Amino acid sequence: MTLRSLFLATALGGAALAMPALAPTAKAQMFEPETFTLDNGMEVVVVTNRRAPVVSHWVWYRVGSADSPPGKSGLPHFVEHLMFKGTENLAPGEFSRTVARNGGTENAMTSNDFTAYFQNIAKDRLELVMTMEADRMANLRLTDAEVYPERDVVLEERRSRVDNDPGARLSEQINAALFLNHPYGNPVIGWYHEIESYSRADAEAFHAYWYHPTNAILIVVGDVDGAEVRTLAEATYGQIPGGTLRPRQRLVEPPPQVARRLVLEDARVSQPSLSRAYLAPSQRQAGWEKAHALDLFAEILGGGSTSRLYRELVVEKGLAASAGAFYRGTSYDETAFRLFAMPRQGVALEDLEAAMDAVLQEALDGGVTELEVERAKRRMVAEAVYARDSLSGAARIIGSALTAGLSVDDIELWPERVEAMTVEAVNTAARAVLRPERSVTGWLQAPTREGETG
Repeated sequence: MTLRSLFLATALGGAALAMPALAPTAKAQMFEPETFTLDNGMEVVVVTNRRAPVVSHWVWYRVGSADSPPGKSGLPHFVEHLMFKGTENLAPGEFSRTVARNGGTENAMTSNDFTAYFQNIAKDRLELVMTMEADRMANLRLTDAEVYPERDVVLEERRSRVDNDPGARLSEQINAALFLNHPYGNPVIGWYHEIESYSRADAEAFHAYWYHPTNAILIVVGDVDGAEVRTLAEATYGQIPGGTLRPRQRLVEPPPQVARRLVLEDARVSQPSLSRAYLAPSQRQAGWEKAHALDLFAEILGGGSTSRLYRELVVEKGLAASAGAFYRGTSYDETAFRLFAMPRQGVALEDLEAAMDAVLQEALDGGVTELEVERAKRRMVAEAVYARDSLSGAARIIGSALTAGLSVDDIELWPERVEAMTVEAVNTAARAVLRPERSVTGWLQAPTREGETG
């Protein structure tokens, strides 16, 4: 995701969108965090928000599914599951039961670039969750009785969420076609046959290699300040020996040479869809200017009901039930710029694709306008205002950015940098990235009868 899409996801989680759009000034700061590093190398970020006596406590590890060992795709996601299975001090499941008993909520998530664990809880329980989280960082204990049944759980998760969902299967195949060599082409959950091969030794070795303070980021947002968090962090995480900041040894994607097309037919498809992904640089690779330019182009092309795609395909021509575009710039390595559309009943996918291509080509050939760019800036910066009110949202924005190789300044200066973008920069970035040879197009449809097209 881009920083902008993280801001939007956070804003949509609350009622703030009903408020008037109050854009910050050019010098606005996002979260004004305090940052420091423990002696063992653990990075700490604290955002003070005194609205209620609660905190959102997160630990982010700089490791995700793209860092899986060869032949063990999805292993980081499996280890995430196993982190709830007990330590020297906590019985299996006791971590979650303790959080619930103290009125908190907790969960974890894995992406290509990070694994994160979080608890939302009353301020006076912060020391408790920090103690438990530090415990499973240092003292995870696994047994065959815990590991192999959980492997079956992950296999069932893959069957239900991917193998039995035609849309998820197509999305997985588009990613695999887009990334020919880079591990982003592997699913975050892993390939089924490789999940079956996981062993207890695989999980233990992975945890020992990646799970230590030097490879982790602690983020606390809520009714605390830096001094309070430092004292607790030094007493918990600070007691764990540091390690080495692990390099991400990933294969490099070769320059794309040819457009690729996929068609997935499944009798369970009731709503056909059209998807396209373009290989695109991330912010870490290309810098904030190109990333923000692509973000603005995505907003203008397909960011909502006033976008070009929606207005042309949904409103004016009545070909689509929905249409849009988005760009995922917050990745450690190369990423994707995506288009999507769902046809209205009776509209063929080939006709919808031709119309989508026409809108895209017009935007590339003629360029977006100064007025479109300024309007997109106002919408995007206004969204960022609402993100500041969410405790977990702030933690998620910061953690996702830092584990993708960005900095706190990249977050804090985001409104100012977006305001500085020019129409020339937006058009130049779009024309460099949205080229046919960089694309994978996917059709999802029910089986067609002989003589019919999509």
